[in-house]
Amino acid sequence: MKLLTGVAASFLTTLPAIAQDRSPESDDRTRPDTQVAIGSGDIVVTAGSMARSTANVLTSVDVLGGDVAQRQNVDNAWELFARLPGVVLTDYNQGTTSGRFSIRGFNGEGEINAVKLLIDGVPANDNAGRMDFIDLISPLDIASVELVRGTSDPRWGLHAIAGSANIKTRTGGTYIDARAIGGAFGTYDAQVSAGVEAGGLSQNYLLGYRRSHGYREHADLERLNFAGKWFYDFGPARLGLTVRHGRADAEEPGYLTDADASTDRRRSYAVSETDGGIRELSQYSLHLDADLTSRVSLTAVGYANSIDDNRYVRFSANVAQQQRLTDEQQYGIVTGLHWHAADWLMAEVGGDVQWQHNRSLRWTTNRRTIIAATRDQDFDLTVGGGYVQAIVTPLGWLTITPAWRIDRVGGSYTNRLNGRDYPLNDYGTISQPKLSVALAPLAGLAAYANYGRTFQIGAGSGAFVVPPRVRDVEPSINEGFEAGVKLARGRWLTARAAIWQQTAGGELRRRLNDPSGEFDNLGETRRRGLDLEASVQPVPGLSAWASWSHQKAVIRVADPSAPLTAGNEIDHVPRDVFTAGVEWAPDTLPWRASLWGNGQSSYELDTANSQGRYGNYFQVTAELAYRMTKAIEVSAQVRNLTNDRYEYVWFDGTQRLHAPADPRSVFGVVRARF
Repeated sequence: MKLLTGVAASFLTTLPAIAQDRSPESDDRTRPDTQVAIGSGDIVVTAGSMARSTANVLTSVDVLGGDVAQRQNVDNAWELFARLPGVVLTDYNQGTTSGRFSIRGFNGEGEINAVKLLIDGVPANDNAGRMDFIDLISPLDIASVELVRGTSDPRWGLHAIAGSANIKTRTGGTYIDARAIGGAFGTYDAQVSAGVEAGGLSQNYLLGYRRSHGYREHADLERLNFAGKWFYDFGPARLGLTVRHGRADAEEPGYLTDADASTDRRRSYAVSETDGGIRELSQYSLHLDADLTSRVSLTAVGYANSIDDNRYVRFSANVAQQQRLTDEQQYGIVTGLHWHAADWLMAEVGGDVQWQHNRSLRWTTNRRTIIAATRDQDFDLTVGGGYVQAIVTPLGWLTITPAWRIDRVGGSYTNRLNGRDYPLNDYGTISQPKLSVALAPLAGLAAYANYGRTFQIGAGSGAFVVPPRVRDVEPSINEGFEAGVKLARGRWLTARAAIWQQTAGGELRRRLNDPSGEFDNLGETRRRGLDLEASVQPVPGLSAWASWSHQKAVIRVADPSAPLTAGNEIDHVPRDVFTAGVEWAPDTLPWRASLWGNGQSSYELDTANSQGRYGNYFQVTAELAYRMTKAIEVSAQVRNLTNDRYEYVWFDGTQRLHAPADPRSVFGVVRARF
């Protein structure tokens, strides 16, 4: 109750000094633009509200267009982020626990999950920050993907340590879009997206099904997704309901030793033959966007998420199989009010409250037969935050955006194995000041700099005072800055360069295989890097792009329990991440051809930096498409064209374990749009 009262009070005291909708006068002014678009989209989007808009975030933002996302052939939606600059993909290739993406010097191991995931503005991380809900997304349903990097965005608190990613799905319009895929490893994929809009009512639906035997033995995957969206436009307001449900059933091939990863990459050991699991996900949300006046707009979202994940896994012959059951129920409210006070001033106030009721259970098992219980945790967590932000444009070429966010945390935890209750860490009021400045001295040129703080708290039982801990653990504060320049010359050239750094004290790192769900203190850390990206369209129909991110993540001051890690690199963070590609799609011809790739350099396997470096790759995808009629297109796609033998590698404390990626593979696609 104290938490809710504090958040409500922060909203009420700041409400008179906030909000927006773009006025006619502002359309003629030149405001700095730091975003870079990849592709474009032709989907009708009916939302008009500017509240909580990414357009008001002055940091490095990349937007992947729906036209690019919808063409991708992927087993899992997180793989779509390969097309975005500076993104590290971690491919476990283990059934429903397939992998994830990460940015800004954080890894995808699951120990520190640093990206806030959103689906149509709805929070979509699990309790620990993992991205399980991304499995609800099928590529054909995507309108765009917004990736926001850095610490200066005040809209999100929990899990937004390094930034956020918002997957926007198709809304509005009247259309039928269907795609069928068949190809390597017994893969069959069918997706249908449809929209009907009449009067003020729009309806959008998605049905997606994918089945694959996988490259490796014991790697069958079957996934079914459904989504429905109903929005009614009343003129000054729009009200909507979204429903999503997904179910995946998959086997896990397990990990290979050094020797077998080189000689028998398709193999799955007998110890993994009963590994696998079923994951069911649901998301329901109510949306309201309203123009209260010509200068004031409001957005509000209420949502409910649920995860039911039942997994059996045995990492090697040296350990027993585990059954892991996760049951999470999440509820929340997200609001924003934006006010265009004057031609040179906009202000915004917003906030969110996220409630969770979670169960996490584990057993040791033998071929899916329970031997003993090792975890039965029942915990509630409430995180509420509010922010205020001003967007000041004293001159047409100068924008200054000061902001401040605060968050409060509440909760309770019961260990059902021993019947004991434990209190939450007293995190206090988590204060996060932020400041962004952008200049546009010339048309098409923008320079920007920003500063901000974000936070990390413990996940699961790690958020509570559990013996041997006897005192509260403070939140870990990330402090970051960024400076960059963006150049745009019409449609033929877009380029951006940025330098950045994030430092943290007392960084918390989950013990992934620990039955109690405890954490380690990684120490004081520093992540810094350089991002470069450019895209060109020298002639109509021809485009090319490339990006390179150089980064380094180190432990500056080690935890006293691991003093020798001081100065070492954080594991699974490649120093270099790159993408490049070219596409030819002239309007006058029915042909379209593209060649693109993404890759990274090698990484350390542990913080001791004693196991060598692994994981470097460059994967190339080629696609050739032919438009048979105005509505029908057929295409062929070759993934991993150069047959790069890349893999994910980790160290379990006694040996290196490998998950080989797919070799060269060919797929055929038919797409029909009406």
